[in-house]
Amino acid sequence: MRNTNQETRPTLVTGGTGKTGRRVAERLRDLGRPVRVGSRSGTPPFSWEDPTTWEPALKGVGDLYLSYQPDLAVPGAPETVGRFARAAVDLGVRRIVLLSGRGEEGALAAERAVAGAGAEWTVVRCSFFAQNFNESFLVPQVLAGEIALPVGGVREPFVDADDIADVAVAALTGKVRAGSVHELTGPRALSFAEAAAEISAATGRAVRYTELTHEAFAAALAQEGVPPELGDLFAAVLDGRNAYTADGVQEVLGRPPKDFAAFAREAAATGVWTP
Repeated sequence: MRNTNQETRPTLVTGGTGKTGRRVAERLRDLGRPVRVGSRSGTPPFSWEDPTTWEPALKGVGDLYLSYQPDLAVPGAPETVGRFARAAVDLGVRRIVLLSGRGEEGALAAERAVAGAGAEWTVVRCSFFAQNFNESFLVPQVLAGEIALPVGGVREPFVDADDIADVAVAALTGKVRAGSVHELTGPRALSFAEAAAEISAATGRAVRYTELTHEAFAAALAQEGVPPELGDLFAAVLDGRNAYTADGVQEVLGRPPKDFAAFAREAAATGVWTP
């Protein structure tokens, strides 16, 4: 493990304005480490769709937090991630921390591609983000008082993005054994109806879950311009395959993961769910 106080090369955080990347960048800066945000608005600009932006973003970088958009399950994503990881190694990147997803074949292929790129690597494999309820596509539904999804009573151990960022930063700063996979979840699995009940308790206003057909869900995503592959992925991974908890947060951080009820109280306090 190297002395992070002597680290001078920046860490590139792809998706550095997103749910996990923003938190990773903030924590690294708090540790006094230089950070380069990989986004279209970054300096230099970075885009997954434009490979000509890759080398300028990677030049001079020491470590890499790799968060692929829109999702590792999108066709071609593992190949793109593999090319990017190899380019990073060719340009001198020493350590790659990959944000991955549970129960996704595309994510597993991307994990293999990163592991074979030639750098030290760590995989942070995560369940459904709690922050999808307050920072992403479920916010309008919560505000409307109805979470409508095609998932029935399937349970999911929602993981908090702060826990993900804490684990990722531990890996980026050499506190995690290289070549390891850490599966991150919350401490208990809840159905979306139970998650709605927790949000209701935190906000003091009624929020319920309503079952939606897959066809209606796909149509709603299409109206929002979401790739159909993501709708298929949503239906696939929320089929019960990930209903169990994992102890990755405890293993890495020595503390339990944040419970969804605590997340809901913190989110409600920000006013994000106030109509």
